[in-house]
Formats: sequence, C-alpha cells, structure tokens
Amino acid sequence: MKRTALFISDGTGITAETLGQSLLAQFDGVEFRYVTRPYVDTEEKARALVEEINIIAGNEEGRPIVVDTIIDTRIRDILEEANAFRVDIFASYLGPLEEELAIRSSYSVGKSHSIAHSRNYMERIDAVHYALDNDDGGRTRHYDSADIILIGVSRCGKTPTCLYMAMQYGIRAANYPLTEDDMDNMLQLPKSLQEHRGKLFGLTIDVDRLAAIRNERKPNSRYSSYAQCEYEVREVENLFARENIKFINTTHFSVEEISAKILVDKGIERRFK
Repeated sequence: MKRTALFISDGTGITAETLGQSLLAQFDGVEFRYVTRPYVDTEEKARALVEEINIIAGNEEGRPIVVDTIIDTRIRDILEEANAFRVDIFASYLGPLEEELAIRSSYSVGKSHSIAHSRNYMERIDAVHYALDNDDGGRTRHYDSADIILIGVSRCGKTPTCLYMAMQYGIRAANYPLTEDDMDNMLQLPKSLQEHRGKLFGLTIDVDRLAAIRNERKPNSRYSSYAQCEYEVREVENLFARENIKFINTTHFSVEEISAKILVDKGIERRFK
C-alpha cells in the first residue's frame, strides 16, 4: 500500500516533519511518499496547496495524510477543505494545554524554532564548528575541550553522528578514524587518544554494509574490498574489547538513535535546555 504524506507548516516544517514521520513510522505495511511544504503563511498559498492535495487524492487510491502545524485559523480553515486525512498538531495539544495552564497560547508563528534564545543558538553553532574542525583526527590538540570523541573505522558513521550531536544537543564531538596504518602490528590505542580515555566511544558496523558504503566512494578498490573491511572491523572491535571502550554497531540505527544511545551511555547532557 502506498500513500502520500504532506507535512505542512507556516514555518520551517521541522516540527511537522519530525512528529509526522515518528507517527507514520509505526505503520510497517504502508509505503509513504513524504512531501514537505514549509512557509504556508498566506491564504493564497493555502488555496494552492489545497488544489495540490486534491490532485494527489484524485490520482491515488487513498487520500493523502496531512500533518500540519499551522497557527493562523484562517489558513487552517482553508486546509480543512482539502480531500485529506488531517492531523492538526497544534489544535490537538494547544487547547488542552491552555485549559491545564489556565492561560491562552500566544499563537506565534515560528515560535518553536526562533533564535530568541540566542545563547542556545550560538552554543549549537559553536559545537558544529568544533565538530567540523575536529573531523577525522584533524586537530587532536583540541581534544581537551571535547565532550566526546568517537573512534572507529573509516565510513562507519562518525562524522554525521558528531554533526547531529552538535546541532541537536550542542555537544562538542570530535572523531578519530582508526586506519590501516594504525594496524600494521596489533592495533593499539593511538597516543593522542590515551589521555582522553574517558571521552572515547567506539562505533562499529557490519562488514557487508561497510563494504557497500566504501564501494560507493571508491569502487573496486582494496579499501572497499570485503577482506579489507572484515580485517579492519575485526581489529577495531578487538581494540574496543582490550581497552574496555564502550561501542555501538551503527548498521541498523539512524543517526538520531546512535546519538541518543551514546549520550545516555556516557551520561552526557545537552548543553542547553
């Protein structure tokens, strides 16, 4: 079964997308086509969107699923005319919260993603810069200021995980690749990492998946061969065991799940609330 799901917002669409995908992920038997429509902030845009939704409804077996975080009641009323199943996030929760808190919502567009809390915003930007500057073992002299240092073989997910933790949590995350050069003899913990043992966390990956990822980058090379991938993964996992370094296999987890598991395991809190 295939259905189209539209995430609609008068802001960036991040909230509608995140909540909508979390809800729809619970339905394994349906293949969803995701469409995001941000900044639907005028009645004209809303009417054009209703036309788009109705065309989709006419061309598909099931009517579209619409998840929206629209604040303006006039725009919400227009969307209500569409031939779709609508999940109105704010209408579902703001009303009950108003009753509980005995106060009216401000109904401010873009409130959830504003940069009014500039300190939080700047901490995230600073963390992203740190992750980029300390990617792939580039500047080990800055590890003193790291919250966490991810280690593992090349292409096991270290960089995207560091960037996600930086952007989402303001965590200063560095990463260090354990390469074939480190494995000439029995792999040892590099000297630049030894004094930061408490900050280390390992990532590993299934050999088949690693070989597939590397083949996309360097096809038919020794670097991407199954034998080389198997050797590196084995050596790195043996290192983790010898050095008592906690690690996670990233093969079947999203970057969001990997990040959350790491932070819980290491007891690291986000830098802003």
